[in-house]
Amino acid sequence: MANRTDPLAKNIRGTNPQNLVETIVRKKIHDHTFWKEQCFGLTAETLVDKAMELDHVGGTFGGNRKPTPFLCLVLKMLQIQPEKEIVVEFIKNDDYKYVRVLGAFYLRLTGSDVDVYRYLEPLYNDYRKVRQKLADGRFSLTHVDEVIEELLTKDYSCDIAMPRLKKRCTLEQNGVLEPRKSVLEDDFEEEEEKEENEGMADGSEDEKDHHRRSPERERDRDRDRDRDRDRRRDSHRHRTSVSSMAFQAISGLHTASEIETVEILTGFTVLAVYSEKDRDYDRDYDMDRDYDRDRGRGRDRDRERDHYRGRDRERERDREGDRRDRARRRSRSRSRDRKRRDSDDDRDREEPKKKKEKKEKKMREDGTDHPDPEIAEANKLRASLGLKPLR
Repeated sequence: MANRTDPLAKNIRGTNPQNLVETIVRKKIHDHTFWKEQCFGLTAETLVDKAMELDHVGGTFGGNRKPTPFLCLVLKMLQIQPEKEIVVEFIKNDDYKYVRVLGAFYLRLTGSDVDVYRYLEPLYNDYRKVRQKLADGRFSLTHVDEVIEELLTKDYSCDIAMPRLKKRCTLEQNGVLEPRKSVLEDDFEEEEEKEENEGMADGSEDEKDHHRRSPERERDRDRDRDRDRDRRRDSHRHRTSVSSMAFQAISGLHTASEIETVEILTGFTVLAVYSEKDRDYDRDYDMDRDYDRDRGRGRDRDRERDHYRGRDRERERDREGDRRDRARRRSRSRSRDRKRRDSDDDRDREEPKKKKEKKEKKMREDGTDHPDPEIAEANKLRASLGLKPLR
């Protein structure tokens, strides 16, 4: 029962007023301790006391998204739906800034487009600081006019979706809303009036100065101006004639040295008049200079190419030396293996020969190799008995 909307409340924008707050946020508000303890049984008259106790604005905060007391009072106003006059008094309250912000927030949710512009735009002139609770639980400083700007321009404020608001220019074209007049326009008008007055004062002083000037003085000033203009014109003609004469005098010169000599003698800066020969000379000089520059670049390229070729040659030489070293080591290892095999073969051949020689030597010592068979048999018998052989 405590969470139900007042039966006498009217639908806002075709739905229950509490539905203007999203379901999840509304559920968190209903489960919050502030809603259960402080908002229970509040009426339009007693709601003002709770609004005066507010010390910050904001939506939900923290890891479990707890609602702020400001958001709980907004839902309570949607539940009991106070009259429009009470909401307007909230907005016009100059003593408690949080009461003003609460009324402006409620009017933005439930009021018409014309009422929103009419009652909220004057709050742009309220520059008082207010505390705002952020989503991470920290506090930040903002101002009343910034909160109003957020209500009029943003789609979300304090985790609540704002109803769509028509543009002001559309309402002005339809004639339901008067053009907005800024408070600063009065200051601008005062500045313009001050500038106009200063301009008028300057104009009157100029007129006074004009009256002070005598006609004779003006006539003398004009005569002097005309005389200076004629003098400048004559000097210009004289310089032009002298320059033309000098130009004709040097037109027959062919080299730059001759023209430079004329410049030194006459004291005039002469434009060089070159003949076809001089132009050809300059063109040939430019071509030679370009050729030299290209040849120098060619030399640089050849030098760079030789440098890279020399470096490649050195690398190839190093690779060839490495190949030779590897071949030399392989040949040494092969010769070493061959010698080892030959020594093994020689050893295998020499062992039977040594055994044979040793056997023959033993037979010679025993006398068993005697040419006479009878003596050889006797020596065998004597060797077995440990006696000396017969000779």
